Amino acid sequence: MQQPVIPARRRRMIVGISGATGIIYGLRILEVLRSLDIETHLVMSKPGERTLVYETDLKVRDVRAMADFSYGDADIGAAIASGSFRTMGMIVAPCSVRSLSAIATGNTDGLLTRAADVCLKERRRVVLMFRETPLHAGHIRSMAQATENGAIVFPPVPAFYDRPTSLDEIVNHTVGRVLDLYDLDAGLLDRWNGGSKAAAARPRGDA
Repeated sequence: MQQPVIPARRRRMIVGISGATGIIYGLRILEVLRSLDIETHLVMSKPGERTLVYETDLKVRDVRAMADFSYGDADIGAAIASGSFRTMGMIVAPCSVRSLSAIATGNTDGLLTRAADVCLKERRRVVLMFRETPLHAGHIRSMAQATENGAIVFPPVPAFYDRPTSLDEIVNHTVGRVLDLYDLDAGLLDRWNGGSKAAAARPRGDA
């Protein structure tokens, strides 16, 4: 007797958007994950919704529509609040100091930080695109504690070796490097190949 074919489950990623500046990173990640057919589960904090107004012309409903599923930060009974809900992990883009500190200590204060804490306890990858500078000792201690708990602190520091000519290229490079951590390649960046591109672009006669 032929066995029924069980369809493969789509891979799932949780995306958190907190109140730090740099909401463009979260938006681009949602766009790229959709292009890769990754099921996205979005949670935005209230400060994140406020930052959206400052930095874009989008409405909250527009951002929620970019994800397959979305939740309010107060919805602590959501699927992503449970370790039994299997995902690839979580990306917090951008990640504020408050969110980083809550995740580092396990003192979660909403669904965004709870979902990150759940991923860490289940030994799933959590990437925190931390947006703050300059740093005081408390920030550095929180980054160290988050790292000790299994998170990856990934400040969105731009790369210039590929000579970006637009904001989109800078954002795409950083997003591509974040997705590398999940073994996802969307073809967003020029990878370092030993400097051949830079050498080809160097004016003749330069050392």
